[in-house]
Amino acid sequence: MTKRQIALLACTAALAASGLGAAAPSAASRAVHRVKPGESIQRAVDSARPGDTVLLAPGTYRESVRITTPNLTLRGSSLFPTVLVPAAAPGADACAQAGNGICVTGTKDRPVENVAVRSLTLRGFAKNGLWATWTDRLEVQRVTAESNGTWGIAEDRSVRSVLRHNTARDNGDAGLFLANTVTEEGGATDTDGTVVSGNRVSGNRIGITVRRLRNLSVDHNEATGNCAAVFVVGDESTPRAGAMSVRHNRVHENNKLCPKTPRLPFLQGSGIVVTGAEDTVVADNRVEDNVGGSPLSGGIVLFKSFVGVPNERIDIRDNVVLRNGTADLANRDVGTTNTFRHNTCGVSEPAGMC
Repeated sequence: MTKRQIALLACTAALAASGLGAAAPSAASRAVHRVKPGESIQRAVDSARPGDTVLLAPGTYRESVRITTPNLTLRGSSLFPTVLVPAAAPGADACAQAGNGICVTGTKDRPVENVAVRSLTLRGFAKNGLWATWTDRLEVQRVTAESNGTWGIAEDRSVRSVLRHNTARDNGDAGLFLANTVTEEGGATDTDGTVVSGNRVSGNRIGITVRRLRNLSVDHNEATGNCAAVFVVGDESTPRAGAMSVRHNRVHENNKLCPKTPRLPFLQGSGIVVTGAEDTVVADNRVEDNVGGSPLSGGIVLFKSFVGVPNERIDIRDNVVLRNGTADLANRDVGTTNTFRHNTCGVSEPAGMC
């Protein structure tokens, strides 16, 4: 044996002893758990190991599902509908008791990582179609969330998510909802690059809500038929919401009428609304035919937060914003560092921004 071979063997042995040279589980060791209508999805999820896939045959499943296993994929059929609806009598599981369809649940000390949910329809749940909390690298793709009581697809306390090519329609509040936390006050969370892209939201109270978050992108989505299309929400908390981009979205005819709530006035005809945020780019969007008489109505609207905090350094540029009422571009903020540049529009408030 040569000196080079001896050195290579010694190095390999050292790596093995340290664990640094351990190979990832091979594809052959990853199991596929197949489930048919009438069988329990939860039983298959509970028996799955990291790296496994739970594959659902087309059909209707009457249950809620809680996922806590990392590196797990839950997938329906890409050719025929795979639908989850509420059970007639929800069991004792916390996900079902809360009125959710799918729950992806980690903890502060151990966020659940690399869960993927694909090609499913989540319909008619009392609260949310999909709810995720304390997740890292969650992927939700080609999921339809419709007619759920609060949010279609929602998450908090989560980072590096990808929500792509989903449909969220006719949900009670937001079709897609992303927030720092829904249980307490606090500063904005840095998402480390969450992506909300290629989704279609329609018939919701708000199409996409991004609340108290930083470092994410909302791009290439279509929003129509909602009361309001896209809401970026911040306030006086530290760190501030912002450091995000809203680009290349198609926002049109969001003219559904929604009554006021304790936090918001009535909503109708709002395209893209930014409140209480900082360092955000709103660019290359097409925003048309959103018409209403709410204080938040208009194509692209800057509005101080509802605790009175102005936006700062919002860059609104290169958008096509036409036939919106009461204005295509509306600066109803008191901040002085926000800019409107190179937009195509007909009416602005105040005048002179078109």
